[in-house]
This record gives sequence, C-alpha cells and structure tokens, in this order.
Amino acid sequence: MHKIKKLLILFFIISFLPQATAQEVPESFADLAERLMPSVVDISTTTTVTTNTNPFPGFQFPPGSPFEDMFKEFGTPQTRKSAALGSGFIIDEKGIVITNNHVIQDAEDIVVRVNGDKEYKAKIIGQDPLSDIAVLQIDSKEKFTPVKFGDSDKARIGDWVIAIGNPYGQGGTVTSGIISARNRSIGLSRYEDYIQTDASINSGNSGGPLFNMNGDVIGINTAILGKGGSIGIGFSIPSNSAKKVVSQLIEFGETKRGWLGVRIQVVTDEIADVEKLDEPRGALVASVAEKSPSDKAGIKAGDIILEFNGTKINEMKELPKIVAQTEVGKTVDVKVWRNKKEITKKIKLGRLETSSDFKKEKKEADPETPEISEIKSLKIIARLLNKKDIEQRKLPNQTTGLVITNIGKNSPVNYLNVGDIIVEAQKKKIKSIKDLEDIINKALKSNQKTILIVIYNNQNQRRYIGVKLDW
Repeated sequence: MHKIKKLLILFFIISFLPQATAQEVPESFADLAERLMPSVVDISTTTTVTTNTNPFPGFQFPPGSPFEDMFKEFGTPQTRKSAALGSGFIIDEKGIVITNNHVIQDAEDIVVRVNGDKEYKAKIIGQDPLSDIAVLQIDSKEKFTPVKFGDSDKARIGDWVIAIGNPYGQGGTVTSGIISARNRSIGLSRYEDYIQTDASINSGNSGGPLFNMNGDVIGINTAILGKGGSIGIGFSIPSNSAKKVVSQLIEFGETKRGWLGVRIQVVTDEIADVEKLDEPRGALVASVAEKSPSDKAGIKAGDIILEFNGTKINEMKELPKIVAQTEVGKTVDVKVWRNKKEITKKIKLGRLETSSDFKKEKKEADPETPEISEIKSLKIIARLLNKKDIEQRKLPNQTTGLVITNIGKNSPVNYLNVGDIIVEAQKKKIKSIKDLEDIINKALKSNQKTILIVIYNNQNQRRYIGVKLDW
C-alpha cells in the first residue's frame, strides 16, 4: 500500500511537470554546420568607379553645395576598382547560387569561393532589385553540394536558426540565434515581409542563408539594424517569398509580377469609422492608374480592397505581395467596400514590369481670380489650386482643390504640411473654399465627428485622411 502511494505521488508530480518544448536547446550545432558549410559560398565583386578629382584641394564643399557641382566640371576623371563582399548559397548541383541583388549590383567581375577553398568565376542569370534577389551561375562543370528551400510559413517565433556567411571577409562563419519576429517592415522595398532574427549578421552576410534545424533555407539574410554591426537585430527575406522570384529568374532571367494599377494606403480607425467598416482592415485605394487593369474593371479611388483572389486582406502591406505573386494575365475576383457595402469586381492582372504610371494630361487654364482664405473650422489658410501648381506638381489636368499655405498650432490637421493640396472631402471634389466649408458645416450640424478628405502631399502622393471634427 505504501509503495502504491509513492507511485501515485510520483505520477502526480510527473503529470504536472512542464512539458518539453517543440524545439529543445541544441547541445551543439556542429553536425548541422558541418553538413551545410559546403553549400554556402563567399562572393567578391569588382566594379570600376569613375570620380573627378578636386582641382582646388585646399577647398572643401559640403554635399549638395552648388560649388560642389561647379568645380566637379574642372576636375580630372579618375577610375579605380571598387571591391565588395557578400554571401550566397547553392541550390542546384550544377552551381546555381542565390544571393542579394545589392551584393552583385553593377559588378563587372564576380568570384565565388566554395567551402573556403576553391574559387570560380560566376555570371548573372537574373536579378530583381525590387525583392533584392539575384541568381548566379558558377562557371564550372563540377557538381556542387546544394541545399533546399524550406517552408518559412512554418517558422515560429522562438525557433532556433543558424546563419552562415562571409562577414567582413571572414568566410565560413556560423552564428546562431532564434527567430525574434515575423512579417517585419523596415522600409527597404514594397514587398516587405522580413523574418527578424538575433543570430549575428554583419556586413558581408548579405545574401547568405538562414537555416532551420532541419538544414533547410528559410530566409536570405539581407539587412541589419544600425550601421556599426550586429546588435542582434537582423532581417531575412522569407524563403516562401523568394521561391517564386528565384524560379522566374532561372526560367526567364527576369520577374513577371502581377499588377493592379492602384496606389494604396492604410485604413485608419478614422477612415473605417467614416466608411462604416466594422474595423480597420483592407487596403484603401488612393488612386487608380489610367487604362490599368483596375481602371478597366471599374475600381475607383476610395474603394477599400478587402479580399484578393480568395485571400482576405487584413493589412494594407499584404496586398502588394499577394498581387505580385499572382500569375500575369490571370482573372481574379477582388472584393471591395464601396458606399458602405461589399461588391465584387473581376480583374485581369497586368504585368508590373511593363506598366506605366499615370499619363500626362492636357494643361488647364488658370482660374481668373485666385481665392485665398482662412478655413476657421480647420484653423488653416488655403488658396485655390492654379495652372502653375498643376504644371509644377505634374498633377492630372482635371485636378481641383485648395493648397494649404498655413496651419495653426491647434489645427485638427496639424499633421499635414504647408503645400499639401486638399482635393476632395466626403468624396466630393473641392473647387472653392466655400465647397470645403459647406461640407464641414454640414457634418458639424449632423453631429458627425469625422470627415474623409483626400490630399496630394508634397511628394504628390494621393492620400485619404480621416479628420476629427470633435477636437
């Protein structure tokens, strides 16, 4: 009986012990590193750089100074060889290498060193600046040891990873860490979906692989936070984002991305409130390119794209990636939110690489009497948009609106800038100061707390803004 009690107690204790994690802390990475090292390459490139010597060495001019450009004309052109280092990995026994585009950009000579030993010449098969991916071919008939892409979607925050590369020219360097975050945006490209890791990544690691514990490539190491070296925040292109780009570069030497022909922005709380959307989600169409696939399908500025080809769009940044990965010429269903209801449009995708931006439109005559006035409800001063503005800003010919010339300190739109142009309010074109004031007054009388305006900012980007009136 006593033994039975002991067994029951022991069973009870074991039952409540913390369960083992899916990934145990590795005792060593040695076996894995040894297996993978032959597939990781060091890349060195040379580029000819031409510069003009300063004819007046005693004088130094700040960057951007008009004197800098003037004296450059009198300088003597000099050429020099510039070297750069990076990393890559082999995905085919025939010597196909994947790296970052910025590693080999403008390179005249590319040398690949395999396993820290043999050096080979390499040529570019294809490169894609938008995703920062390039594919190389080693000039050799030898058979090489490849690695394969894994499924980055299965990678979890906290999973162990190792990076192998050529930091500071110290080839064959192995570092370890965990996945710190996923779906990171850092402002490098339009298709950002980076894996963040604390595995040490430094200059020269660019283009190298990020491996999971199975030895599969789940990321291409691309960037680090900061300029001084690794601080435990590195970023990798997910393998699932890279696979299609790589396959197209190998097959065609270029990418073929789907294209909608819209400029989009984030759906804010204010915009969702105005549009009576249940929550901030989707991608707001800021503008539609003329004769683009979206234009032909009837997509309009102000529509909110909620779903693309059966995939729900929760955040704006998801849409460009999904569209780009969709086959050119494919007809897809796009669900949009318009006039407080959901509608579906069929769109035949174009190709991004062959698309054009908005076409220049015919010029418009100047208004006879420029209008300048204070809009008291917004605490701003604005003037009527004129012909000169349209020409200088290269705006569409039919654009009308108000140019902001002053913004009060307590203005409800103090996040805007002088020079921004208000072109719409509550989806109505603004042709005068009175137009905007009437719309605001109507909203205030109906106890509406937020209105939706459309602006062109100083970068000539069309943006939707939710303006709170209950300030």
